[in-house]
Amino acid sequence: KIVLTVRQQLVGTGTVLVTGGTGGLGSEVARHLVTTHGVRDLVLLSRRGMQAPGAENLVEELSGHGARVTVEACDVSDRDALARVLASIPTEHPLTAVVHTAGIVDDGVISSLTADRIHPVLAPKVDAAWHLHELTRDMNLSLFAVFSSMSGLIGSPGQGNYAAGNVFLDALITQRRHDGLPGVSMAWGPWTPEVGLTGTLSEADIHRLERSGMPPLSVAQGMHLFDQAVIADIPLVALARLDTPALRGQPDLPVILRALVGARPQRATAGNHQQPDGLAQQLAGLTTQQRGQHLLTLVRDHVAIVLGHSGGNDVDPAQAFREAGFDSLTAVELRNRLQTATGLALPATLVFDYPNATRLAAHLAEQLGHATETAVRQALPTLVSVTDDPIVVVGMACRFPGGVTSPDDLWDLIATGSDAMSPFPADRGWNLDTLFDPSGSRPGTSVAREGGFLTAAADFDAGFFGISPREALSMDPQQRLVLEVAWEALEHAGIDPATLAASPTGVFIGSYHSGYGDIVAQATDEPPAQLMTGSAQSVLSGRIAYV
Repeated sequence: KIVLTVRQQLVGTGTVLVTGGTGGLGSEVARHLVTTHGVRDLVLLSRRGMQAPGAENLVEELSGHGARVTVEACDVSDRDALARVLASIPTEHPLTAVVHTAGIVDDGVISSLTADRIHPVLAPKVDAAWHLHELTRDMNLSLFAVFSSMSGLIGSPGQGNYAAGNVFLDALITQRRHDGLPGVSMAWGPWTPEVGLTGTLSEADIHRLERSGMPPLSVAQGMHLFDQAVIADIPLVALARLDTPALRGQPDLPVILRALVGARPQRATAGNHQQPDGLAQQLAGLTTQQRGQHLLTLVRDHVAIVLGHSGGNDVDPAQAFREAGFDSLTAVELRNRLQTATGLALPATLVFDYPNATRLAAHLAEQLGHATETAVRQALPTLVSVTDDPIVVVGMACRFPGGVTSPDDLWDLIATGSDAMSPFPADRGWNLDTLFDPSGSRPGTSVAREGGFLTAAADFDAGFFGISPREALSMDPQQRLVLEVAWEALEHAGIDPATLAASPTGVFIGSYHSGYGDIVAQATDEPPAQLMTGSAQSVLSGRIAYV
């Protein structure tokens, strides 16, 4: 019955337009329209058109079911480009239905949502939907469906930009219905990663979705809900799976969901750790060492939940949270969980201020009034004049041309009066056959055959410093070298670098702009995302301090 009713609305001699038509969701909608509803004329829009992955196979598949499919490369947020596509639809098969599935996510906490991160997310939602609305409002459409999101109805951590765009879609459809135009806004929950925008999420993001009480929709479930939404004759329909036990277990449930699960939220408030059943009572009968271990177990258990581990024992208490997989969103989630568990008012920057489980547990112990030995802060010495103080060199490390990789090498070079100049190195990716040009007439060449080059400057053990290979490629060589030299200087002084954590140690770097970032940016049309920090001089001291 559902199939027949929807078929009457969508098919006939008309054309159906699907935006994002070669993407995961768009291609599934196209298949559903053809195989279930008998649509015979389809126009699929995507930014890359037939160059999009899988586009040719999709057209071949749909054509095999008797459909006439046109794939157009069109940015729907470009009004003129969209108008040209609409004008090209043949009059004998006029446009009768629009399904707008296009969308982009770029998650981040509110403080990180700059204009550059908001506009690309809003454009395929706000701009594209508005252009579709204006350019088709005088056409005889039977269906104008837009894919919205539950994030616009109940909120979603890290999706302030995405939620805002979807709220616009919901409002636009309400206005269309008020004007007597067809329209339905389908506010979807998460889809299976194979087709939905969740395919761009990390493993930690997926685990967060699973804990949210909204398991992902399968393609079959989603298409069934699509049909129901079309015939419901309601401007805004929320379409999602709900795990009611998981929702009941959440401490702060969105208002719109409370009536569905039959539970009242228990909001944690700052300072309630003194209540009878609070954490403070559990710690009261423990020794200092036991309290520290109890809090460390608490932190590791919550870290395991956030990252999707099987248990707290899988969490290395000394591993930096960043290296374990935390980003800004999972950091906030861990803060919220610990705030609920302890009743403390904790900052959003908690995991960056105390970057591993051991140090975070010690901080919680101190805040709860039960500081362990590891949480005792070292008092800074009284500042006195240092005008007459000698400079004390405790440890040294260096890199210089002439094969100098240590202070001893440098001393030998000076003592022997050796020549530090050498031929062009073979590990820089240079074309050594054409690099030398004594006339200097060709750009990008050298009038000298030798220079002062560092030995093995391209070698860098990124994993040793907890840096991904992709980020290492975007780092100014100065950043890579200074990490190696700083570590070696501490070893030269007989100091274990790990013992400096939380100590009053300063890191001071003198550097000069090398132009590395400019060279990388010019070498590619799409500079890597890590280039901003990879080329910043101010990051040099911060990298050492973090490691």
